[in-house]
Amino acid sequence: MAFARGSPWPRVTKAGIVALVALVAGCSSLGEYEGRSAVHVVRRGETLYKIAWQHGVDQRDLVRWNAIRDPDVIYVGQRLRLQAPGRAAAASASRTRPAAERPASRPVAAAPPAIEPPLLPPPAWQWPTDGRVVSGFGAPAGIATGIGMTGRAGQSVRAAADGRVVYAGSGLIGYGQLVIIKHNDTYLSAYGYNSDLRVAQGQDVRRGQQIATMGLGPERQPRLHFEIRRNGVPIDPLPMLTARR
Repeated sequence: MAFARGSPWPRVTKAGIVALVALVAGCSSLGEYEGRSAVHVVRRGETLYKIAWQHGVDQRDLVRWNAIRDPDVIYVGQRLRLQAPGRAAAASASRTRPAAERPASRPVAAAPPAIEPPLLPPPAWQWPTDGRVVSGFGAPAGIATGIGMTGRAGQSVRAAADGRVVYAGSGLIGYGQLVIIKHNDTYLSAYGYNSDLRVAQGQDVRRGQQIATMGLGPERQPRLHFEIRRNGVPIDPLPMLTARR
């Protein structure tokens, strides 16, 4: 790369273009690899449920992969595996060593077989607020892992079923003020874009109890984001909700 006379901008040569393309490609690959990190470093205010929700894994898997004795006790700076140990090692070896250099006689150990989590029956769900569904499960607008409901700013947001609050705060980017409720060892529900939270972490709640007030979502319009996760995986809430009168 050289500077042209009389111009503050560099004149890009053919060799410079090739080098630039190679640099961008290298950065892209690095970003993709780092984006798939198999470790999460615990920050202040985080809980195991919040971390599991953020990375789309089952909190019981985090407990098992990290040999955690008490799911309610994690520490700032603690490094948590986000994959089964064998799987993480296999992925790391595959990414860091060229295929030609991998010895055929020493294959990477296979990951231990996954433990199938129990599938408990769902609770009796009810609608979390009054209003229309304006974005469905998987829709490009809003958060695709749940549904979006409109209404009036400040109106009541209610627990969709009995359970215990396992997260209440604003530490998950894109959700605003968020409440996550554990209903049993299979089902969790979440309520995002809230204005004010009326419950705290660790609190037991009843079906229909007010847990928050509706805040503003996309385009600064009154909105509730609602989702249900089964063994850590988002599912369409609409078939689970009872018909309205």
